[in-house]
Amino acid sequence: MDYFASIQRTLDYIEQNLHDPITLESLAEIACFSPFHYHRVFQAMVGESVMDYVRKRRLTSAAERLYYTDEKVIDIAIDVGFQYQESFNRAFKKYYGVSPNQYRSQKLLSGPLRGKAFLKTIVVQGGNQMEPKFITKPAFHIIGYELKTKTVDGQNNKDIPEFWQVYMQKRLGENIPSPLNNNELGICTDFCPDTGEFVYLIGMEVKEGTPAPEGLVYRSFPELEYAVFTTPKADESTFTSSIQSTWNYVFTEWFPQSGYEHSGTTEFELYDERCYGSENKEMDIYIPVKKKAVTA
Repeated sequence: MDYFASIQRTLDYIEQNLHDPITLESLAEIACFSPFHYHRVFQAMVGESVMDYVRKRRLTSAAERLYYTDEKVIDIAIDVGFQYQESFNRAFKKYYGVSPNQYRSQKLLSGPLRGKAFLKTIVVQGGNQMEPKFITKPAFHIIGYELKTKTVDGQNNKDIPEFWQVYMQKRLGENIPSPLNNNELGICTDFCPDTGEFVYLIGMEVKEGTPAPEGLVYRSFPELEYAVFTTPKADESTFTSSIQSTWNYVFTEWFPQSGYEHSGTTEFELYDERCYGSENKEMDIYIPVKKKAVTA
């Protein structure tokens, strides 16, 4: 399947329908993906989440009209999908740094105005491809620490590293009662594609029903089939980038050729003894998958 063409169809649709209701589900249908898989592929190929991109394109369209026309701000706000001028003003100021009226009066068109997105080039790297293992992981239970974050404006890319830093510096893993092993999991779950909000957990596996101490959470996850990718060996300085590049590889190179798609449930990173030390560090990324439905 041509992922580039699928995402490009949705980008074209967004451009043609900026002033109409747009949902992630409708865009996923155009791309012939499940909503969750579409969200992840779009983010990998475009560089931001779907609905964040739609919101920014609407604000860009509004900025053009503020600059080139004398239309009322309220009329522009409603036409680009905001029910109330107050919410439009807040979103516009957050994005452009000034209110709509200030933008119009100061003629700031050459500022952060953005056009249509360009897709990242997908390069398949011949014989150096990363092949996953497929495993069915039984239901498991964890106790750990919970963070609520979102993909909007890349907030999760700031929140999660800080979350890990606090976890490691304060040795919070020592508060987890009777872990089954020393492996630590970074889990993404409870994702809401429309808002970009999700829950990130750092924890360890425990026996079913183990009580969680105050300040920690207990969560259970069902049996699922996972594609498991092991990151390339890296030293301390390149370990984080090797993890990020592996995630990007999965969604821009592996999925398009695999016949699988993301099943829309919990995904996680597993950190074990291979992460210790400063050389040859590696870890596993577990992505829940299902066979992609064949369309006529």
